Amino acid sequence: MKLTTFNPQIITKDAEGVVQLFEALGFERRHTKEEIGELGVTGIRMKDANGFYLDISQSDRLPVDCIQAIRMNVDDFDEAYRLFTDRGFKNFYGDRVVENPTSRSAVMIAPSGFVINLVQHIRK
Repeated sequence: MKLTTFNPQIITKDAEGVVQLFEALGFERRHTKEEIGELGVTGIRMKDANGFYLDISQSDRLPVDCIQAIRMNVDDFDEAYRLFTDRGFKNFYGDRVVENPTSRSAVMIAPSGFVINLVQHIRK
């Protein structure tokens, strides 16, 4: 398994407020994916002039207002998913994986509480 991207992610109930804050810090919106998968998550990718990426996701299913995470893109989702579950991580969505035509993902929570959004891009 190879890491293809690694950057911070903010998962929140109010994405627009977070986007505005980071725009004020010099980040620009690269793209937005509305209603990703059946869980209704909106994903926003941002980048600044130094090449730093930030992902902001909006979900109404959060038990709190905001979760800070690491977005980790990999080339083999199943292998990475097993690596994390073998180390005690739990999928936020139970056994469900968010799938759409361009990616597969799962929000993985460590026993200590830190969060990794595991993603594999599907390239055609």
